[in-house]
Amino acid sequence: MPSHSLERIDQEDQERLSVLLAPHRERLLRMVSLRLDPRVHGRVDPSDVIQDAYVEACQRIEEFRRQPAVPFFVWLRFLTVQKLGQVHRRELGTQARDAGRDVSVDRGVAPDASSAVLAAQLVGKLTGPGEAAHRAERKLRLQEALDCIRSDDREVLALRHFEQLSNSEIAHVLGITESAACRRYVRALQRFKAELAAMPGGLSDWEP
Repeated sequence: MPSHSLERIDQEDQERLSVLLAPHRERLLRMVSLRLDPRVHGRVDPSDVIQDAYVEACQRIEEFRRQPAVPFFVWLRFLTVQKLGQVHRRELGTQARDAGRDVSVDRGVAPDASSAVLAAQLVGKLTGPGEAAHRAERKLRLQEALDCIRSDDREVLALRHFEQLSNSEIAHVLGITESAACRRYVRALQRFKAELAAMPGGLSDWEP
């Protein structure tokens, strides 16, 4: 988001702010779709979560201006995962942290990335249309490998490959340096590929 736009934001209405927020919508939708608990699919529209986050952003824009070191998208994502957490608590109550969907390493805010959704995203890079059986087999292998690695490794892969965050953005999300974020991603990728290669008929040809 250009700095000159932020300087003028206090003189513009919420409709103008919505226009400035619009380019970030697709990335936020990917994040919500990845982390929305499957038990509330059909009851919660990811677009509604994004809309609630945008309303919050309109109300809290001055808060962002007081911390200019934080990338604008990272700030928007923070507001969105807060709204997603509220949705889970409202819809699931005390069950919100059950079924292996505890909070992630993402500063205790974002719900864990689902290995099944991650695998479905990654398998699209491997095969073309019309190969349903082959895709299903590879998706299962990818999911098994994701379940075998540590949750913080899985989270870094989710941030990089599904949410498509840069190393700088990942560093801000996780509260670490950019160099540490880069090293963590490289280690996570190595462990994931090692798990794949160790499986019978492993996917040694997989590349991100």
